[in-house]
Amino acid sequence: MVPFDTIDPSWRPPLFYIEVGVTGTFSQERRSLLVGQMLDAGTAVADTPIQVSSVAQAKALFGAGSILAEMMEIYRRNDIAGEVWCLPLDDDGDAVAATGTITFGGPATARGTLSIWIGGQRLRVAVAAGDAAAAIAAAVAAAINAATNLPVTAAAEAAVVTVTAKQAGLLGNDIDLRMNYRGAAGGEETPSGVTVAIVAMANGATNPDITDALAALGDAEYDYVACPYTDTDNLDAVKEAWDGITGRWSWLRQIYGHVFSAKRATVAALGTFGNGRNDPHVSVMGYNKSPSTPWAWCSALCARAAVALFAHPARPLQTLPLVGILAPAEADRFTKQERNTLLYDGIATWYAQRDGTVTIERAITTYQLNAFGQADNAWLDVQTPATIWNVVRRLRFFVTTKYARHMLVDDGTRLGFGTPAVSPADIRRDEIAEYEKMATEGLVENVEAFAQNLIVERDANDPTRVNMLYKPDLVNQLRIFAVHADFQLQYPQAA
Repeated sequence: MVPFDTIDPSWRPPLFYIEVGVTGTFSQERRSLLVGQMLDAGTAVADTPIQVSSVAQAKALFGAGSILAEMMEIYRRNDIAGEVWCLPLDDDGDAVAATGTITFGGPATARGTLSIWIGGQRLRVAVAAGDAAAAIAAAVAAAINAATNLPVTAAAEAAVVTVTAKQAGLLGNDIDLRMNYRGAAGGEETPSGVTVAIVAMANGATNPDITDALAALGDAEYDYVACPYTDTDNLDAVKEAWDGITGRWSWLRQIYGHVFSAKRATVAALGTFGNGRNDPHVSVMGYNKSPSTPWAWCSALCARAAVALFAHPARPLQTLPLVGILAPAEADRFTKQERNTLLYDGIATWYAQRDGTVTIERAITTYQLNAFGQADNAWLDVQTPATIWNVVRRLRFFVTTKYARHMLVDDGTRLGFGTPAVSPADIRRDEIAEYEKMATEGLVENVEAFAQNLIVERDANDPTRVNMLYKPDLVNQLRIFAVHADFQLQYPQAA
């Protein structure tokens, strides 16, 4: 029996009629989402996702020097080809902008160049011999305001430059101010006679509430999301939006995805923060005393994860560099022991190569405890959610394309060849074959054990429903290579 879909069996005029059907192969889109604040100068509509193809477009949409424009710039330095969407946010109406100061002393006794680093971006200001402190301050303020990509504005009064974050909120407190990041070896020295005293950015308050913005995403799939807000209210909003009850991981919505963030704090503060979170769909990378902003850190991490995990969701991210992220001074980097502690506190870690390149060490989630409050590593690494959503999407594609208009019959029912009907036993056989394909691709393993545990049965109360117990054994990553080297000064001579 040939199962025609559209050709009318009662049609009598001759001669030749054909219907064309197609069954494609499984594929996925790689779509990332950047969540961040825009400036009033931007033309985008707040709380509305928009596709962005270039850094220039991001600056026009969100304003040069905005959080979201820099996120796009850093993202593109780490993922040149992926589809990127942005979710712009307005500053909260009650937010306060962070401020800091740079105080100069003088006069300069020799000409030179000031190397001022603001949020990981270098600003060079020429100084002439004899320049007074007030003149230097005025020149620095003018240079800051002329550099539209910087996340701050400046005003000079006497010898003091007051720096103000362009965007109000807590994130402004994490804008790093410093002199001579590269040091004398990198050609950065304060001109003779000039002194510089910096008061760090502080007093920024009240991040935007991202709840409505997340709701505006609807059911569109964004597998990899960069979101720099680590305050409790916004992380709780993210947790609810991605949860498995009514969120993007729920049985009904099946959207999935993972959120990447970053937090600047000491090891102790990061540990306290991490132990206060428990979300399998969020990763927070911890750092301290880096010139780069947290929104740059999370954008770079998101981009590298998007490229690598799309290529293969089970491969570890270790050794991948975060392009555009500046490492803290060597004395300020977390030690191996500290990073090991953070990995037990739900904080993703990094290390710096000899040349200062920031490199992913282990990208974990904040999930640490099961529903009974017991330690649980089920969702420890980002490869777990990335692999499982790949597997279940494959399962969904297989079912919806192969059985879209099939009838359901009991096992053992005799059917004519081509009859569009399927039994639980047929489904079970097909699922094992599909699992074998995924095993050859390195997504799952132990086909025989999977087959033994697979249950496919017709529902006892609803004859139109099939229930399946599906227990994939996900491929793991090579994380630790431990060797016991028991040396001897001389092997005994053979007899």
